[in-house]
Amino acid sequence: MQVRIFYEDTDFSKAVYHASYLRFMERGRTNFLRLLGTDQRALFERPGNDVSGLAFVVRSMRIEFFKPAFMDDVLEIITRPEEVKGASITLRQQCKRGDELLVEASVRVAFVSQGKAQRIPAFLRAAMGS
Repeated sequence: MQVRIFYEDTDFSKAVYHASYLRFMERGRTNFLRLLGTDQRALFERPGNDVSGLAFVVRSMRIEFFKPAFMDDVLEIITRPEEVKGASITLRQQCKRGDELLVEASVRVAFVSQGKAQRIPAFLRAAMGS
């Protein structure tokens, strides 16, 4: 997924503010699920299911900042599954400018309903190659 850097994404030094990368990666995770055929809103509002309000929540994140991005840069946000377990997925995310790796994160998300972990649906596990 591509993201263009706007003024609002930067700090006083004109570099991308570190928290902006979190927003970019959140969009990347949402888009990744969409590309797999999963609509997060539909999961949450899923009628006729004994488990309601299905959603992904971030459980943990490890992030490394290597180089800054600047206004008008176009970044590629890459999201790949690393490990799929019963109720959680670990994703590797990268923010790149061309071939340059700017930021890399390992993000563990949990699949929950009403605050309790739920097994990831079979169709989603299959789409992620697990």
